[in-house]
Amino acid sequence: MGTYLNPGNSGFKRIVNSEYVDKTGLIGLVNSTIGTTRNLTCVSRPRRFGKSYAAQMLCAYYDNTCDSHELFDRYNIALDDGYEEHLNKYHVIYLDIAGFVSDHAIDIREKISSAIIEDVKELYPDALVQENLTETLISLVSKTKTKIVFIIDEWDAVIREAVRDPDVQKRYLRFLRELFKNGNFTPFVVAAAYMTGILPIKKDGSQSAISDFQEYSILEPEDYSEYVGFTEEEVELECRKTGRNFESMKKWYDGYTVGNQRSVYNPYSVMQAAVSGKYKSYWRKTSAAETLMTYIDMDMDGLQEEIVRLIAGETVEVNPDSFQNDIETFTCRDDVLTLLVHLGYLTYEEVPDSYDDDDQVVGLARIPNKEVLLEFEHVLRNAKHESLVELVRSEPR
Repeated sequence: MGTYLNPGNSGFKRIVNSEYVDKTGLIGLVNSTIGTTRNLTCVSRPRRFGKSYAAQMLCAYYDNTCDSHELFDRYNIALDDGYEEHLNKYHVIYLDIAGFVSDHAIDIREKISSAIIEDVKELYPDALVQENLTETLISLVSKTKTKIVFIIDEWDAVIREAVRDPDVQKRYLRFLRELFKNGNFTPFVVAAAYMTGILPIKKDGSQSAISDFQEYSILEPEDYSEYVGFTEEEVELECRKTGRNFESMKKWYDGYTVGNQRSVYNPYSVMQAAVSGKYKSYWRKTSAAETLMTYIDMDMDGLQEEIVRLIAGETVEVNPDSFQNDIETFTCRDDVLTLLVHLGYLTYEEVPDSYDDDDQVVGLARIPNKEVLLEFEHVLRNAKHESLVELVRSEPR
């Protein structure tokens, strides 16, 4: 068992030994992509919405150096037709990108490559190890006759943290293209890839910078919508198990609309309240949110008035199409509001047959619940938006 190559199932074992809500159906969606041209998946969702739990679950399921039957036999995935076909059948490379961005001056490509190559040397000494990562992995797959499932958590950490270093961002995106848009490598080595983060893949102009990935964002989750957060049925069951008040859970943590799911709860906050019995804000500020306050100060296209309306409980129109999937390229109020949706501060619902003056699809955004409303007000106060806070206070509710 390595650190990055074949990390085993201990991470998911710790999760299921705690309070665990069955989200193993997500595995079936990834299984269905293996052996197809749609085997590269990027799922983005807000922080505290179970991204790392999903990554640990996938590691435990695919890693061929362990037997995970005891972890999964009790859950929904065991009923899936492909359950046994893919269970513990692949090498796994698991990368938490946040752990590689502490020093932007160092080439992240070299840091990641060196870490994986060291694991290959230790675990598979008979493989022909090269200085080049792609050649090393080709050798590993040839030697073991086993393809690799890549699981990349916090894929966008570089995009969010290296805001003022576009060269670092470009080198990182180039590295991902080397792995997943390489006709001499990807088809031969990669069984599947699952990337997750807060932001969708950064755009290169109007297109995704890694165009071969199938993207499922909080705006367009498609079949992944039921795995973004907790459904109402799941929260009701958890309340019955723990003796907690369902109506309080709903008031504090419900309110997100995700695709065809009309009542989605923040899973982290629900579980914290279920354990502690305290209904309050478990939200945490992020560097992205703090950066966002700079643009609210600019009052782009009357953004501050829109913020006041949102805090008053209203909905506002948003066109997300121009958003560049980063936290520094804002051209209009819609870009800022779209970032708030990806961060989880707002929820978004597309309105059928609703278009703006340029025939672009328009949706409606709102603050989802009491927890986020309180944090929204707290962030604004701490950012010293005195004039905006006064507007909020004067707005009728």
